[in-house]
Amino acid sequence: MELKWLEDFLALANNKNFSKAAKTRFVTQPAFSRRIRSLENWLGVSLVDRTRVPTSLTEAGMEFIDQAENIKAQIYAARDKLNSLANEHSAMIVMSQHSLAVSFFPTWLHNIESFVGDALIKVNAGNLHDSLESFLAGTGDFLLCFSTPDVLKQLERNDIESVQVGVDRLIPVSAVNAEGKSVFSTTQSNSLRLLSYPQDSFFGKLITNKCMPLSGSDLKLHKVCENALAEGLKALVDKEYGVAWLPECLVAKELSEGSMVMLGAPLRSIDLAINLYRFKKERSNVASVFWKYVAELYDNGDTYPD
Repeated sequence: MELKWLEDFLALANNKNFSKAAKTRFVTQPAFSRRIRSLENWLGVSLVDRTRVPTSLTEAGMEFIDQAENIKAQIYAARDKLNSLANEHSAMIVMSQHSLAVSFFPTWLHNIESFVGDALIKVNAGNLHDSLESFLAGTGDFLLCFSTPDVLKQLERNDIESVQVGVDRLIPVSAVNAEGKSVFSTTQSNSLRLLSYPQDSFFGKLITNKCMPLSGSDLKLHKVCENALAEGLKALVDKEYGVAWLPECLVAKELSEGSMVMLGAPLRSIDLAINLYRFKKERSNVASVFWKYVAELYDNGDTYPD
């Protein structure tokens, strides 16, 4: 049994609607429904009467509300107690998008290491959805991720604050062949092999909505591979398998060395902010001190560390 199943059930009990409850939990309705089914299977009883509209709970479901609240409260109380132990005061947990953990975080940490001291920094890298869900569940102290003004609305909460710690771009790139020419070109072909992200992922949505060729262009993109990890797509670009939109910081070395090249119009790039988020409720002394220094550094208008 997973904690998120309990939180899903309580969201459903509160909203009395699968679609609305799924939105509050930041998952798709099909995924939300599967998690409710998983909870029911684990308990061995039906919690939801699916024959009635609007959605209503069964007698067992109504009975389970208070129990679910109590179990949830006990789990979080146990976590808070453990977090208060002395060894936790010398550690920080950062939930990070995988590409940022690889390309941005090492250099950024090197430049601000005076704010970290001897604290242990635990970096949990993953895709944005999993990192975001873990952060919202209170698993880590900070969330480091890419952001644009029209995404990640779920982080716009009164109990969450953020600071922008960097900038980047999502750019279309191709490998360069032995003759020094781009393997794929927008001027010499009307069809390109596309290496892309899942349609419902953060980068997938950005590319579909912001980066595709403008209407009227004859250029077609033929998807030949899909991968949720930017590093995986980068490896395929390097093998001359196709073109991909990648964070510029992830391919900065390749661009400077000339082994990859950025493609131009009609393909488009998009600016990205790199944000650090935290809950306003303090988790540990070391995390609070670190946030204070970082917030002051960037609020004072200092340039982003290279």
